[in-house]
Parts: sequence; C-alpha cells; structure tokens
Amino acid sequence: MRLATKALAAALVLFGGVAIAEVEATDPVVIAQKDLMKSFGGAMKALGGMASGEMAFDAAAAEAAKATLVTGSADIHVKFEKAGNDPASEAKPEIWTNWDDFVKKADGLTAAANALDASSADGIKAGMGAIGGACKACHTTYRES
Repeated sequence: MRLATKALAAALVLFGGVAIAEVEATDPVVIAQKDLMKSFGGAMKALGGMASGEMAFDAAAAEAAKATLVTGSADIHVKFEKAGNDPASEAKPEIWTNWDDFVKKADGLTAAANALDASSADGIKAGMGAIGGACKACHTTYRES
C-alpha cells in the first residue's frame, strides 16, 4: 500500500505539474516594458525555429520578426526611461544607475538586428549568435532571474 501511495504521489508530481502563480504587472510602465520583451521573445522564437530547421523558412515572417527586433530595440531606451514600481518587474535597479551602459547594450541589439540577413534560413542562422549575445549581455546584467 505504501508503495502504491508513493507511486501515485510521484506520478502526480511528474505529470500533474506544480502550479506557480505568476504575478501580473499592473504598473503601465512595467506592462509596456514586459510587452516589449515578449515581442522580442516571439521574434526570436520564429527566427530561431527557421534557423534550426524546426520551422520552414518563411521570408515574410522572417522579415516581420527582424522588423520587430529592429524597431523594438531602438525603443528600449524609451520604454525603460522610467523605472516602474511593480513586483512583476524583472528589471534590476542597475538599469537606471548604469543608464549609459544599458543604452549601449540596447544599441548592440539594434546593430545586431539591423545586420541580420533575413532573406534565407542560412542568413538567419549566421546572425542569431550576435542577436542572442546582445540579449544575453543585457539580461545578465540588468534582468532579475
């Protein structure tokens, strides 16, 4: 009986998952920041899928994803100009104490996005390292885990 109970408990954990409530942002500043980052995530998912071959190359979708990164990255300094006051924010306070470095990192993403050749899967693959590196450089320093 004890073995059956343990097996059931293990199955519930493995297959049932653990529900973790995500805190929803309410501050409009933080909502705008999170929405911008989510748009980058969607663009990177599309581009990464095409670069890896998990998705078929789609020229229009690739150009749209690139445009999201180019225009959005140029807007980072606007969206993060003010620090939001919301527990859902993942932005570290160092953004505003090291503003020039933060903007420099955002400019690095803009440059990498502009340089991306979205005309083929191979072009995307060649540019993803620079884009991912720019994202990581900023997130490592300025994003809460």
